[in-house]
Amino acid sequence: MKLKLLTSIAIISISFSIRANAQNNRQDKLYTVSGVGFAIPVGETADYLTPKFSSSIGLNFGIGKGGLFLYPKVSLHAFGFNQITPDAGYTYTVQKGRATTYLLNVALGYRKIVNKWAFYGFAGAGGGIILTSQAAVNTSTLQVNMDNKSNSMGIIEAGAGLEYNIGGANLFAEADYMYGLSKIQNRSFNTVPISVGVKTNLSKLFNKK
Repeated sequence: MKLKLLTSIAIISISFSIRANAQNNRQDKLYTVSGVGFAIPVGETADYLTPKFSSSIGLNFGIGKGGLFLYPKVSLHAFGFNQITPDAGYTYTVQKGRATTYLLNVALGYRKIVNKWAFYGFAGAGGGIILTSQAAVNTSTLQVNMDNKSNSMGIIEAGAGLEYNIGGANLFAEADYMYGLSKIQNRSFNTVPISVGVKTNLSKLFNKK
């Protein structure tokens, strides 16, 4: 449900740009973006998170006739979660648990194409939800009830990437820095996501002959 909501917001955020640029015949007007990798917790975030497999989906939509593009992206990062202090109403901490992000970032980027290669950078902001594990222990029944806590998180994100054209798609590698505006476990949330993947070029859908 959260993913559908974030995806809907991303689609709305580019709809006006699509109508405004309908007559623009840029060859890099629209890419779908699909990446996999991991996000490295940095600073005090590493006190409670460890990296696991992550993925991201998004769009690159060209703005104007230059190299500018709009970059909405949903980040689905998975982490190992080692709780430092129990949440309110809980007695025990969770060790070797799991944390998952559902974060939407909308960024403005610039792409420079050189033959089959392209170099790009971007910066933007957004937010969403980070789920962290909770455990309630019933000592009389010897049962552990697992649950998730929803942590609201605003983010500022900036990064850069490299692309290689293989015809109707680009292979890419990307790294960025994600700065959280709220805290988890009374500590900051800062990570460095690193991903590789494919950008499928759908520009022909908008280019008129």
